[in-house]
Amino acid sequence: MFAIQTVQLTKIYEKRNLFRNTRTRGVENLELGIKPGEIFGLLGLNGSGKTTTIKLILGLLRPTSGEVFILGQPANSTAVLKKVGYLPEVPYFYRYLTAREILKFYANLSGLESPNERVDAILELVGLTERRNKQLKEFSKGMLQRVGLAQSLLHDPEVLIYDEPVSGLDPLAVREMRNLLLKLKSQGKTIFLSSHLISEVEKICDRAAILVKGKLVRTLEQNEWTVKEGELERIFVEDVAGSSEMGRIKI
Repeated sequence: MFAIQTVQLTKIYEKRNLFRNTRTRGVENLELGIKPGEIFGLLGLNGSGKTTTIKLILGLLRPTSGEVFILGQPANSTAVLKKVGYLPEVPYFYRYLTAREILKFYANLSGLESPNERVDAILELVGLTERRNKQLKEFSKGMLQRVGLAQSLLHDPEVLIYDEPVSGLDPLAVREMRNLLLKLKSQGKTIFLSSHLISEVEKICDRAAILVKGKLVRTLEQNEWTVKEGELERIFVEDVAGSSEMGRIKI
């Protein structure tokens, strides 16, 4: 059983006006299988369909065709979505609240038992215990990402889905996020993340898929890019440069 599986997943965006109809491919016939307990990276340029894929998996977008399964169950099941944690590329929080207050708010929304204990444990996990009573307006982008990570972990999900988790972070914050993700993997979590940063995928992912203009070009095992330095970058550039597929179809 896969932790996450997509079967011929397709999303076409349609725009209609008086003169013509335009169809833009988000993703097409996407076949992914993420194994339990692994870190899987979806690698692609901006606009390649990574965020569309994540939104389809989470049910935030309705597919044109195809299916999504999480932990062997249809992804539109409320019961299975309770086992998923999500971090968007730019998490939004009420900036006048403290880190502890915002997490307590979400813990109560989730109906958690002993929310105070859970919030304190998660704050310690993500390294925010000393800043728990600081207002979020005082936080850097890296610290806000850690708050977002904490929120995604409150209900102790089995599957974590993160959209560009290190985008825009400084080198120190990137390293801290990387270490947190590896710690979560050691706890048995399945992590599916999107990124356009090849170096980060190289360092933490067990497997990776390359997405070009909404199409899956290839899936790679870690040993395929560790054979020599820069191999994943070479493969990625080759795949992107070699694609002549048009992402926009005019009717």
